[in-house]
Amino acid sequence: MSMRKLFLSLGLSVGVACGAQAQHAVWAAKVVEVSSQKAEGKEAFSPEKVLGEPNAQPLGQISNEAWIPKKEGNNESIEVKFVKSLIAKQVTVVENFNPGSITKIELIDTRGERHQVYENKNPGPIPETFRSLQVTFPAATYRTIGVAVTMNTAKVNGVNQIDAIGIADVVETMVKKEFQGQPAAVSFDSSMVSLGPNVNSKYVDTHPVISPDGRTLFFARQEHPQNVGGTNDPQDVWYSTLANAKTKAFSPAKNIGAPINNAEGNGVASVSTDGNAAVLISLYKPDGSFDRQGASLSKRTRTGWTLPVKMEIDDFYNNDKENIDFFLGTSGKVLLMAVERNDTKGEQDLYVSFLNEDGSTWSKPRNLGGAINSKKADFAPFLAADGKTLYFASEGHGGYGKSDIFYSKRLDDTWTNWTAPRNLGSSINSPDFDAYFTLSAAGDEAFLVSSRNGISNSRDIFRINLTPQFKPEVVTLVRGQVLDASTKKPVMAVIHYENLLTGEEIGVAETNPVDGSYTIVLPSGVQYGYRAEAKDYLAESDNLDVVDRDKYSEVNQDLFLVPFAVGQTIKLNNIFFTQSKYYLRENSFPELLRLVKIMKEYPALEIKLEGHTDNQGDPQLNVKLSQDRVNEVKKFMVGKGISSTRITTEGMGGANPIASNDQEETRKLNRRVEFRITKK
Repeated sequence: MSMRKLFLSLGLSVGVACGAQAQHAVWAAKVVEVSSQKAEGKEAFSPEKVLGEPNAQPLGQISNEAWIPKKEGNNESIEVKFVKSLIAKQVTVVENFNPGSITKIELIDTRGERHQVYENKNPGPIPETFRSLQVTFPAATYRTIGVAVTMNTAKVNGVNQIDAIGIADVVETMVKKEFQGQPAAVSFDSSMVSLGPNVNSKYVDTHPVISPDGRTLFFARQEHPQNVGGTNDPQDVWYSTLANAKTKAFSPAKNIGAPINNAEGNGVASVSTDGNAAVLISLYKPDGSFDRQGASLSKRTRTGWTLPVKMEIDDFYNNDKENIDFFLGTSGKVLLMAVERNDTKGEQDLYVSFLNEDGSTWSKPRNLGGAINSKKADFAPFLAADGKTLYFASEGHGGYGKSDIFYSKRLDDTWTNWTAPRNLGSSINSPDFDAYFTLSAAGDEAFLVSSRNGISNSRDIFRINLTPQFKPEVVTLVRGQVLDASTKKPVMAVIHYENLLTGEEIGVAETNPVDGSYTIVLPSGVQYGYRAEAKDYLAESDNLDVVDRDKYSEVNQDLFLVPFAVGQTIKLNNIFFTQSKYYLRENSFPELLRLVKIMKEYPALEIKLEGHTDNQGDPQLNVKLSQDRVNEVKKFMVGKGISSTRITTEGMGGANPIASNDQEETRKLNRRVEFRITKK
């Protein structure tokens, strides 16, 4: 919570409207390789200018926002990568100036193999001054994660520029000719609706923070008689839970109490995905005093919230002694902040820190760069559940008042490459006080503060629905319990979830200390693996493929932990084979590498790998297939340094089903690899 009189925080999302729907088209997010370049880094004409949506204007003229190859040669090329893979049906290359040099376009699949989809043996000038080269083709069996474009720039008359490279799983036009796809301002499909007297009061109710599952609303209430310090208390944290999902009614608000609230001005900056942790503005000192220069973390326990503990951020300082903001991303691994530092471009700038490998400290703040930060104050960051859509307030990007709210899309993992910020328009930014937008993971409605029609003319909290085009990218919310596989009792654990293709850990969460429940948010476009970890247990991982999900959804999935003891059996749910073969697929590697790590951490540990199939086909062939599969797993582990004497194998075919073989939905559960602890 900033100390400004005009607080602004935001949670709307505005989808890209470039012909094809946002979920069907993706634009380049990373330059993998380039033959030559006119400039480096983020300078004009650099290769990075091909990233993101088309933005080089005026069309048909040289633009600073497009790439120029340094040489005029017959084999210039650029290779790009996307943030998610698609089963592509088209590729579009936007040549904003002097088109005609492209000789070859290749799609790169998730295994790194190339597939040529376009060839031009006679490159040369064409009548148009600019072109969106759209190549369509039948949907392939592979998923495209990158594109390579080859050019003969010597065949065109002078400089050739490329502005953008994108793929889509539809054949609709990705780019309108004048790049006019985006609306000028945000609009809504409903009017603002007050949350009513259960949440709002005649006092100032402000700074709403909705939990990602949409079930708990935290907010600040100023100078209320029931604040810890009474009417002289500047601000306390209150909360309300969703009482009726159908009517969207909230329960009567309650003061969250000590130790989060004291006689100072208390405020929640954000809450974790599972609602079990809250980021609070200021440092809570043992003597009860406050230090505004930092953030604290409080966790939910069986008996209430813990005393907020300082979040340790490497090399943290803030030259602005009055204003500061923080926001914790739904992954639990990204911390945004608005501070003023020595490399700040004006007043407050937006920065990002990442959770260090120790799981408790944060990296040195990184400036989000010149696309986001202006020469004046940029503050109040809110990152949507998709992890890409950023909303923030700015006094330096121009608009309707002193500070307006803007949104931008992250283009790659550097966190310094963003689309140009867009003003949300007069529907949001007005001379009246309208601020503190926040959004649940579903992305279908926003909560905001307004002084329009408030109780006794005070500032109140309202709800407003969003039209589909303004929602964030699609996510899936997964919830469940972590249970002891033997006793079925809840276990306190840490949840880890990763990209099964790359092995990259995407996020972490903690279970509820009372019932072992957890909640995580998975952005679409990826096959995820997730598992719980707790002392003296081994995890049974699970997985969820949300690559093609184009609507918000919720999944219930319990996770099981197996006691680390001789005789216990653990299912390896995240091992995958080519259909009816024993060849390991690469999305099995993260699971196998974890098993290798366990074997190395416990050098006396010995296991038996057991392979199982369903009952379809020849029983003897099923036994052979299951034996070949566990042998392949053993071969992988031996190749990673595990002695073969520590691993035995047995293929059991379809003899030991764990589910019905009558339907494929349950039959697939019988096709599995397990390991049994034989010595510890």
